Amino acid sequence: MKICRTRAELRDVVRGWKRAGETVGLVPTMGYLHEGHLGLVRLAREKADRVITTIFVNPTQFGPNEDLDTYPRDEARDLALLEAERVDAVFMPDVAEMYGAGGDTFVEVPGLSGILQGALRPGHFRGVATVVTKLFNIATPDFAVFGEKDYQQLTMIRQMVRDLDMPLEILAHPTVREADGLAMSSRNVRLNPEQRRQAVALSRALAAAETLARAAPEIAELEEAVQAVLAEAKDGDVQSVDIRDAETLAELSGPLSRPAVVLLAVRFGPVLLIDQRVITPAA
Repeated sequence: MKICRTRAELRDVVRGWKRAGETVGLVPTMGYLHEGHLGLVRLAREKADRVITTIFVNPTQFGPNEDLDTYPRDEARDLALLEAERVDAVFMPDVAEMYGAGGDTFVEVPGLSGILQGALRPGHFRGVATVVTKLFNIATPDFAVFGEKDYQQLTMIRQMVRDLDMPLEILAHPTVREADGLAMSSRNVRLNPEQRRQAVALSRALAAAETLARAAPEIAELEEAVQAVLAEAKDGDVQSVDIRDAETLAELSGPLSRPAVVLLAVRFGPVLLIDQRVITPAA
């Protein structure tokens, strides 16, 4: 497994693979890997001759009062996990290598960047779109893999790739969950035991929405059902409950008549947890 700290090192490795006619899959991460990340890596391993995983805690997607400084990191553990998954190269730049001095160019998808999570975290998705574009340009993959847990991010990246004619495919991997249903996240380790117990309310709320959806209820009825379950998490501060078109993230009203995605954001102390599920009315 090659460890690349600079753009030039990674580009040199990828050029060699492509000269040999090999396909390249990319898995961007911010590190502190868990089984959810490894699921992305395994999907890439199935589809590509060579797999690159990136580990970079991207400062431009964190707001001034967010958890950039406390975001969990464990480089040695991450590398051991990736070696066990037979990853071919790991790109681990520092901030200076990724952004240099005097950079003043950003990528943004305005229609999807300012809604939902983007409204809660201004500038977040501009930072995501910019760093992902840079990673695509550096690694030149044939495809990249992202998790469905970050559903808005996945939707935005797909549109960005379409709009800018980027020559790669975006693959999605289903949300990977703990045994009790909580979506795996690097931030879960920052929950105290009581918060961790209560956090399962997110997945229970999604399950309730999925069950109710079969009867094609009113969107407002679905939202009320979700809020009722989330209220059971006494230490949780519900930031948002949104039910949107599953493909476009457009707002919905009236009875549920087509696939929709339920998007949740709940804060436990300083830890913001998100989760999602696509729900469909009965035929």
